[in-house]
Formats: sequence, C-alpha cells, structure tokens
Amino acid sequence: MYGCTTSSTVYIVRSVPQGSFLGPRLFILYTTDLADVTKNHGVTLHAFADDTQLYLHCRHDDMASTALQLERLLSDVGHWMSANRLKLNADKTKLLWAGSRHCCLTLGNRGPKLELGDDTIVPTNDVKVLGVTLSSDLTMDKHISNVCSAGFYRLRQLRRVRMSLDTESAATLVHAFITSRMDYCNVLLAGAPKATTDKLYSVF
Repeated sequence: MYGCTTSSTVYIVRSVPQGSFLGPRLFILYTTDLADVTKNHGVTLHAFADDTQLYLHCRHDDMASTALQLERLLSDVGHWMSANRLKLNADKTKLLWAGSRHCCLTLGNRGPKLELGDDTIVPTNDVKVLGVTLSSDLTMDKHISNVCSAGFYRLRQLRRVRMSLDTESAATLVHAFITSRMDYCNVLLAGAPKATTDKLYSVF
C-alpha cells in the first residue's frame, strides 16, 4: 500500500517464504541428485548451505589423471546445475592440492590446473573451510596467524572504548570477540608444535 492506493493481490503458488523452516529441508531435497553425480565419478562430496566441497585422494604420480577426473566431474556438475536453474561460479571455485611438506616443496606449492570451459582454476596455497584456514602442507600456521591477527585487531578496537566500559562489560566483549574465536575448532590444533600454538597466547 502506498498512500491511499493498494496494489493488486498476487497469489504465490510455488517457492518458500524467506526464513521458513522448510527452506533448508527443501534445498537439501532440491540438491540431492548432486550427490549421485559426484558418486558416479568416485568423488567425496560435502555439501553446506551455500558451499559444496569435493574431495579426492590420489598419489603424487596420479595428479594429472586426478585433475582430468575432477574436470569431467565439474563439467557434469555444471550441466546439472544449469538444468536445475543453478550456476557453477568459476570465480569462487578454489582448488587445493594438499599433502606433506616435502610433497608441497616438490610441487612448489602448486599442482595441475583445472580447465572448465573458458575458465582456468589455478591451485591455491590455502582455503577457508567453515572459518578454518587449511593450508596445502596441512599445517595450522596460516590459520593461527589469521586468528591472532583478528584477535589483535579486536583488542585495538576495544582499547578505544575501554574507558567507557566497566570490568564486567569489557570481559564480556573480550569473550565474545576474542576468546570465543580462539577456542573455535581448537581441537584441530591437537599435536601442533608448541612454537605454533604459543602464538595464540601472545594475544593475551
């Protein structure tokens, strides 16, 4: 309604209202066939609300054939998405070849590229999965550096308003913005070298 004028009524017989609890369930049903596409290529699939991850194990000597296998899979995924009114966004597609540090040094932290039509997916040294940075050498150094950097940034921001806060409020903000982030997925740090994990304590 605008002023005294009322627009005509439009009846929506399809789709789901935004925020409906049916949304995630219907989306899962909508994308169920994607798991069958990846299974036919022998690739493991992890699907999230707005992200799909593909995993494939190979030996160092089989990387070229593995890249071809991924290209064929992504081609089929692209066709499936087009048929279901979705789009495979090559600009947001990342490729990570992960292995031992020796293997990464042999590759020069790189590996075979993926050719998707007119787009080329160049391997990257790290990717972010659910807020955790995973590096190609499977160490947590980059993740810890990112966490420490974010922690120091938040501390600098809190320092500006510290005089306006009582002790309890300041402690609450530190826990909300810093401590909780330090604790997030810290089980992944089990077995990490002490020199690496000590960097987290420098924030405090």
